[in-house]
Amino acid sequence: MSNSYDKKTLYIKGENNTEVQNRDVMLKDILTIECADSNIENQIKVLKILKFPEKGQHRTVISVLKIIKSIHEKYPNLQIENLGPTDLIVTYEKPKEKSRFVEYLKVGFVSVLVFFGAAFSIMSFNNDISVTRMFGQIYELVTGTPSDGFGALEISYSIGIAIGILVFFNHFGKKRFSVDPTPMEVEMRLYENDIQTTLVDIYSRHGEEIDVDS
Repeated sequence: MSNSYDKKTLYIKGENNTEVQNRDVMLKDILTIECADSNIENQIKVLKILKFPEKGQHRTVISVLKIIKSIHEKYPNLQIENLGPTDLIVTYEKPKEKSRFVEYLKVGFVSVLVFFGAAFSIMSFNNDISVTRMFGQIYELVTGTPSDGFGALEISYSIGIAIGILVFFNHFGKKRFSVDPTPMEVEMRLYENDIQTTLVDIYSRHGEEIDVDS
């Protein structure tokens, strides 16, 4: 190759897990690429790095070393700086037409499931610690008369649970109360990280990772 590539630096950054909708995967599909020379950048972006078969495994793990080797095969004098993870999970998903009715049905089903599941959990907790009995005893201790089970304590407790849930989960609908991630988002992110780490370990252990020697 020409010496015009000498001392040029290419910066690449990938995500831990990337989904593509084309079996022929080019570097631009899985990487963010930056170079001072736009010609080099555009040529690197369209380099084909792998192809998923029509049948069989539609997920793989590719090492950044394999990507760097593929680039150096065409541009041996190009300096490459990786700013992302060293192993990338690439998943192929066929393009699907989304049905609004099916999406609404899924949202409705999950909403009903979460509502009744949460209600059952709260009622089970209240029964375990006998909240109704405790409130009755407090009411009778303060007023001297038996409680009918529907008073200021019960109403305040019900309102407090609703407010506590909203504050804890940090949003209501699409409205956030602060810029901090919700506990659910934190847990889901930790769960995703565990899955990604496990997938990389499995592919590496079984010799299925696309690496420089494969």
